[in-house]
Amino acid sequence: MPESPDLPPPVSLHRGKHLELIGQGHWEYATRTIASGAVGIVAITPDRRVILVEQYRIPVGRNVIEIPAGLVGDTAEVAGEPLLTAAQRELLEETGYESGEWTLLAEGYSSPGLTDEAVTFYLAENVRKTGLGGGDEAESIIVHEVALDNTDEWLSAKIEAGDGVDFKLLAGLYLAERRLPNK
Repeated sequence: MPESPDLPPPVSLHRGKHLELIGQGHWEYATRTIASGAVGIVAITPDRRVILVEQYRIPVGRNVIEIPAGLVGDTAEVAGEPLLTAAQRELLEETGYESGEWTLLAEGYSSPGLTDEAVTFYLAENVRKTGLGGGDEAESIIVHEVALDNTDEWLSAKIEAGDGVDFKLLAGLYLAERRLPNK
């Protein structure tokens, strides 16, 4: 088993509003300054449709298809919130859907060579539309309901049209489909 290298203490190279760039030995990595983690939600309707979101992502310069997701404790109003509470908040905020049936699927690192951010995945079953969705004032989110059995074809068409796909979507679907009954 590899041991952790003997590294000097971390040094802040730059601190912005949302991210801090850290140098440690020959490594440089980013850490979030305002959040304690991230959540991703695989939301499934009673008729086996998955709720996906589409939004323009400046770093990649195009629309990206994603599962509903967001940061944990990223504002003063929600500082210290539990992971599940953040997942419920993000699902409603981004999509207008809610669920009373939540299952923790997994936790993993989003890009461990670049950041220390961990993402916790949840499955929300039997979601129902109760709000507007569309994100907060800084977001412009399009909500899609896609038949779970048709997700591959739908995503292929979106990619062909020039959209990107967030890998959290693929990981989340994989994790959720292992838990969902076959129908």
